[in-house]
Amino acid sequence: GSMKKAVRRVEKPWGYELIFAHTERYVGKLLHIEPGEALSLQLHRLKDETFFVTRGEIELQVEEGGKLVRRPLRVGDSYHVTAGTRHRMVASPAGCELFEVSTPELDDVVRLEDRYGRA
Repeated sequence: GSMKKAVRRVEKPWGYELIFAHTERYVGKLLHIEPGEALSLQLHRLKDETFFVTRGEIELQVEEGGKLVRRPLRVGDSYHVTAGTRHRMVASPAGCELFEVSTPELDDVVRLEDRYGRA
């Protein structure tokens, strides 16, 4: 059945997420990252995700060929992060908004480093 769904807002130390889709098969989120803030360096055991930047700019630190590289992502850029890949997002001084579409394992986060002290 088709239905209108409430959008869920999740406060984060770096900004907030709006989860607009969460089904057994996929998740859709808008991430609002405050200027200069950063997500944890993390990886997912199962979750596969793709980012699409809609406002501002981020530096994506991502594992390519076994080492972390810096990939600036601007409006209109997209990047696919597969399970097991270390990654972190740092917003530019202007802040950033991006869409994340992923497989549904929302709790599948292994934090390797976090500036806000989250384990």
